Amino acid sequence: MTDMTTLDIDAVKTFVTIADLRSFTRAAETLGTTQGAISVKLKRLESQVGHRLIERTPRLVRLSAQGAAFVVPARDLLAAHDRAVAGLSPARPRRFSLGIATHVGGAEVPTLLARLHAHDPALTIEVRLDDSRDLLTAFDRGDIDAAIIRREDDGRDGEMLTTDHYGWFATPDFVRRAGEPLRLAASSPSCGVLNIATRALAAAGITWTESFLGCGSFAVADAVAAGLATSVFSCRLAPAGTIEVSRRFGLPALPPSEIVLLSALSDARSRAALKTIARAFREHHQLPESGVANIPAEVLEM
Repeated sequence: MTDMTTLDIDAVKTFVTIADLRSFTRAAETLGTTQGAISVKLKRLESQVGHRLIERTPRLVRLSAQGAAFVVPARDLLAAHDRAVAGLSPARPRRFSLGIATHVGGAEVPTLLARLHAHDPALTIEVRLDDSRDLLTAFDRGDIDAAIIRREDDGRDGEMLTTDHYGWFATPDFVRRAGEPLRLAASSPSCGVLNIATRALAAAGITWTESFLGCGSFAVADAVAAGLATSVFSCRLAPAGTIEVSRRFGLPALPPSEIVLLSALSDARSRAALKTIARAFREHHQLPESGVANIPAEVLEM
């Protein structure tokens, strides 16, 4: 890094947004500006630090080696800046309630919460984990401010975050004997993923029986990992020690689902918090160049 006195905070924010979204177009939309404007800010920052931070081709946007080294301290700088600005205003307790569907939230949740706290340290964060349909009911009643759920078939608007692919998972030694109903583990009758799975089984003429009923997807994952039954999971959230078994047992293909962020909040601070949530979630769902991260071949070939 060359000798310098200050960094342009706006330019640093632009760099971090591009790094999160891997797209100049989406970064411009998120920041409410144009691609030309963010390109100028990025070049200004690169000139200040004396390194190329973003490598861009017609088909790919990624961090350079120097950019990868700079992105963490850049986030720290933005968080410190926001805390300093917030300290100039009288602190008022603020609460933000977020619902996350249990079959959606995974490794990205701690990062999401950390980013939300860094964005607004005075914010009290309430998180509710539940099935998508129960979260929709809570959202409609105004019990939660926002929800990350699987898109239901109700035409409801929401910000698309990613697409989840689903498969049938069981332990490698799980056995289904000829003529025996498929043993399923389930969380609740309101689970939309389970309902999709049972409809697919009915259409394929495959009988099934509910051999385990647990309170939440975590209990279902434990039951499947213990070898009690099979169940449907997002390919990125399959229980440790399990494998995709659709080909082995002739199980039907399951459609992918869009994961969306719902919110009716319109004030500037809440919208900024929502953008932080969306960026953190997408960061954990960046696919490699092949576009098939953690998706078993059996699912892709269906």
